[in-house]
Order: sequence, then C-alpha cells, then structure tokens
Amino acid sequence: MIPSDLEAKILKVKRQDHIPLYVCATAGTTVYGAFDPLDNIADICEKYGLWMHVDAAWGGGLLMSRKHSFKLNGIERANSVTWNPHKLMGVPLQCSAFLVCEKNLLQACNQMRAGYLFQPDKQYDTTYDTGDKTIQCGRHVDVFKLWLMWKAKGTRGFEILINKFLELAEYLYKELNSRENFELVFDAEPELTNVCFWYIPPNLRRISNGPEREKLLHQVAPKIKARMIEEGMTMVSYQPHGDKVNFFRMVFSNPATRKSDVDFLLEEIERLGKDL
Repeated sequence: MIPSDLEAKILKVKRQDHIPLYVCATAGTTVYGAFDPLDNIADICEKYGLWMHVDAAWGGGLLMSRKHSFKLNGIERANSVTWNPHKLMGVPLQCSAFLVCEKNLLQACNQMRAGYLFQPDKQYDTTYDTGDKTIQCGRHVDVFKLWLMWKAKGTRGFEILINKFLELAEYLYKELNSRENFELVFDAEPELTNVCFWYIPPNLRRISNGPEREKLLHQVAPKIKARMIEEGMTMVSYQPHGDKVNFFRMVFSNPATRKSDVDFLLEEIERLGKDL
C-alpha cells in the first residue's frame, strides 16, 4: 500500500460525501510476502479518524524474531489485528486470533445475553468466559495449542525457527540469481519466506520477450507441477498475479526443511521441465 495514494483516495471519497470507515493494511501478503508501511498508514488513519486493521495472518510471526520484527513497526498502533499462529509459527491447524485494543468491544458487538447460557450472577470471575464475545459462541479452545507450544519452545525457540525460515528464503533467492534457467519475479530480496520465480526451459530461452513467449511461459509451471504430483517427490505452488504469468511460489514454514532440500527442488524443476 502506498500511503500517499491511500490519503488521496480517502480525500476523493470524502469529496463525494462518502464516509471512509477503515483501512486494512497487510503484514505479509499471501503471494509476495510483502509488508505495508504500517507506521505511515497509522499516521493517516489517526489524521482522518479511521479504524486501522492489520492482516498479519501470515507475517505476524515475525514479531518473535528480534532480527525481523522491525517489518511490523507500527502494528501496535492498529485498532485490530488478525494473526494466524498455525501458519508461520507451525501451531497445529486451526489456530487463529482476532485481537482488538478496546477492552469489552467484542462483547459489546456480539453478545446475545442468552440467559440459559450466560448467567449474569455467577459467583466467580467471568473474565475468561469467551462464549458471549464471539460470533460462533461455541468453538474449540484454539489458543490452548499456542499456549502449549509456547511453553515448550519458548520465545527463543520460535525466534530460532522463524530466523531459519528467512535464511532458507535468502538462500533460495541467491541460488535462483546464480542459475541461468531461472528468473525472479522481482529483484528485491524477500521480506518474508515467499520466493517467487519462473523456470525458463532451454527451448523458451531462444524466444525473445513478447506475447508468444509469455503465453508459452504461462504453461510451464502447471506442467511441471503436474509432473511433480505424478512422481510424488516434490510439491510447490504456482499462480499468476496481476500482469505476471504463472510462476512458482516457494514458501518456507516447515522446520525440517534444509538447504539440501532447496537444492533438490531446483534440480527437480530443471529435470522435469527441461524438455518443455
């Protein structure tokens, strides 16, 4: 998100007599793993009185890393945050959190005060009775899995894990830069563990850039992925994005992954796609 463009759009809709309600910033986009400039966005939200939400479902785990947490600077100024520990932090599915700064807000929004479930005259502290605070009412105690894992690993354990994922992403990025049959979707180093790239078969390298090459390149990743699945050795996702034709998107979130696995993946892609 470009802050100056955000402010321009806010002013535009206000001139049209609309009332902007809230801004949703992202900390770790699904495809590129990109982070919005949260502090700058927070300044604009405060200036115009807008609710600021941060979707940190994917990238929120970086807060555990002293080396990488700066990418979320400004998240503490948000009114609400989405965070999925079952993603980057590896907590068993499902473990998702929706956090708000204003105490009792969720209860004020969602409570039904069903007398047969939530008695107001309980003789003990009801602070942790979450039933009347959520849309679902009845739900699994998902946070218990996070609590158990946090007790077992500690913050330092999570930090080691997350730093390793980022190191693997950096390793893949450098390997792709050094191999002639691969091209990065964008030149910048990855901000998260997402690394996006094309494999360019030798036959395609002989074709100059243009619509014909783009059409053929669009078919490469799906064909290699099909061969991967048939052989059962590797699996990596692909997709188009905006004006970009299909590319591979490697995401690191498995604590067992090693650099040798990265090398194997690239060798397999070349082996499976060299005749395309």
